[in-house]
Amino acid sequence: MKNILVVFTGGTIGSVATGGTINTEGSTSFQLIRLFEQHYENHRQIHFDTIQPLQILSENLAPAAWNTLIQAIETARPDQYDGIIVTHGTDTLAYTACALSFYFNAIDIPMLLVSSDYPLAHAKANGLENFICAVEFILQRNETGVFVPYRNQQQTAQLHRGSRLTCSLQLSGDFFSVQDKSYMRFENRQFSLPNPPEQQTPARHVPLKADFSARILMIKPYPGLDYGSFNLNNADAVLHDLYHSGTACASLQWGENYSLLEFIKRCKQQGISVYLAPALKSADAYQSTQALIEQGAKIIWNMSIEAAYVKLLLAYGNCDHRQEIMDFIDADVAGEHL
Repeated sequence: MKNILVVFTGGTIGSVATGGTINTEGSTSFQLIRLFEQHYENHRQIHFDTIQPLQILSENLAPAAWNTLIQAIETARPDQYDGIIVTHGTDTLAYTACALSFYFNAIDIPMLLVSSDYPLAHAKANGLENFICAVEFILQRNETGVFVPYRNQQQTAQLHRGSRLTCSLQLSGDFFSVQDKSYMRFENRQFSLPNPPEQQTPARHVPLKADFSARILMIKPYPGLDYGSFNLNNADAVLHDLYHSGTACASLQWGENYSLLEFIKRCKQQGISVYLAPALKSADAYQSTQALIEQGAKIIWNMSIEAAYVKLLLAYGNCDHRQEIMDFIDADVAGEHL
């Protein structure tokens, strides 16, 4: 008998569609267990305990919800279970996957986040399949850490490391790992490695408080971004997203308000650090990127923007000094580094 804790939080997987509106509904969460028992022939070999600390659509999530979720999981005593499954909405799935990956970086059982692209009653919904994949991983694999099983439409189910999952593609419900390198493939109830295992330095276990700073400002680049629009009074640090080539506007051609270089100067004057991500570390970099580094921006190398953001929230919530912050960011805590 395997003992599994299921943590319901709402999301599409815990929602119903009525009158043209999709919204969470308390009893729908437990419909997932009933569907599993109907479609999984060996369900009597598994005992589920369930808790429901949250019931929200994930677009309404704020980092304070992670504290509620973490406290509920710890109160349930994870050590008495063979695995934990957290149901979650898709909109902020990648961020919560990173938050749980970093906080539970020393967990000695598998924790899996399960979502659905449609409410469970919809014929195209993948929620039950994703849940079955999570259960099978707990049954079959003696691995620890945080993972996300997900089947894109018309594709084979994939298992992603929680710290490497990226947000869904635009106008799509599909999910991928960074560089499209998932951790495992799940097909015919079997797991396989789609990519050759990488030689990596073992992740360093770091004890953390569930303290996610509320003073990190994240900025997305786009042509015409006016940095004069930002009020920095409530920020300790800025995380600036980059274009796919690891770049952002470093030119003064269109005026100071449109140059990230000038914005970095302004931040330095106010004692605010500026971090840039995502970027792959290589021998060469674009001139614009070099200029940003020379101006004092700090690159968070070789991880997704979602991982960089959540890691900064934890760094500024847990560390008191700049060097401690950088040491935590540079450490591979949950397999987030490429």
